[in-house]
Amino acid sequence: MKVIIISGKNGQSKTLSLGRWTRTLLSLCLLGAPLGVGGYLGYSMSVQDEALDSAALKALQQENQKEQLVLAETKQHTEQQLQALTLRMAELQARLVRLDALGERITTIAKLDKGEFDFSQVPAMGGPESDDLGSSYDKPDFVNAIDQLVQRVEDREQQLQILETLLANRKIEHDIFLAGRPIKKGWMSSHFGLRNDPFTGNVAMHEGVDFAGKRGSDIIAVASGVVTWSGERYGYGQMVEINHGSGYMTRYAHNQENKVKVGDIVKKGQVVALMGSSGRSTGPHVHFEVYKHGRPVDPATYIHRASR
Repeated sequence: MKVIIISGKNGQSKTLSLGRWTRTLLSLCLLGAPLGVGGYLGYSMSVQDEALDSAALKALQQENQKEQLVLAETKQHTEQQLQALTLRMAELQARLVRLDALGERITTIAKLDKGEFDFSQVPAMGGPESDDLGSSYDKPDFVNAIDQLVQRVEDREQQLQILETLLANRKIEHDIFLAGRPIKKGWMSSHFGLRNDPFTGNVAMHEGVDFAGKRGSDIIAVASGVVTWSGERYGYGQMVEINHGSGYMTRYAHNQENKVKVGDIVKKGQVVALMGSSGRSTGPHVHFEVYKHGRPVDPATYIHRASR
C-alpha cells in the first residue's frame, strides 16, 4: 500500500510504501478510535444515570419521611379532636340529664297541665322532606349523635325559658293580687259602710275596715307595689299608701311608726308599719282602705278571697 503526501509550500509530493503489518496497525487504529470514544461516552453516561437514579431515590426517601411525619401529626391531632368530642358529648349528656330533672321538678312544683311540658320525651319535630343537600349527603354517626344531643339540650333550654317566663308572670300576678288581711294578729273591729261615728255618734260613711290588735304589732302589705305616701295625714294619723298598679291602691292608717318611705318598692307580706293609735283613733288598730280606680271599695272582698 502506497501513501502519497503533498507538501503545502512547494507542491512537492512524497510517496510512502506501507507494509502489511503497518497497514493492519493503521486499520486497527482507525477502527478502534471511534469504538473507544463511543465506549467512553457510554460509560460516562451510565455513571451519570446511576448518579441521577441515586439522587432521585434519596429525594423520594426524604419526601416519604416528610409524609410519614405529616401523617403521624395528623393522626395525633385527629385523636386529640376525637377525645375532645367524646368529652363534649359526655358533658352534653350530663347537662341534658340535669335539665330534664330540673324541668320535671319545676313542672311538678308549678302544677302545670300534664303533658304541657314533658321533659321525658324526645322533642317533637316534623316538616316536608327536603333534598337540598342531595341524597348522598350523610354525616358520620358520631357527628349525628352530637348534633342530636345539642338539639335536645337547646330544646330543653327553650322549654325552661318559657317556664321561667310563665312562672315569673305567675309570680307577678300573685304579688300584685290583693288578698288577705293587713295584719298577722288581731280582729276586725269595724266594717266598711255606714256606721255611728265613735266621736260624734252621728251616722257616717266608713270607707275602710278596722283591725284592732296589740300596739306595736306588724302591719303588712296585702300586695306588692310602690309607696306613694308615708307620713302624717289629717284624720289618718301616720299613714302608708301603696300603689299596686292596674288601678288599685291601699292605705294603712293610725300607725305607731311607718317602716317604709315614699318611692320604696314593697313586696306582698312585707311589714310596712307598726300598729298604733295616731290621728283620729280610740285605740290601737289599723284602718285599712282599698281604692279601685280612685274610688273606695269594700276591703272585705279582697280580705276573704284566696291568694293566687
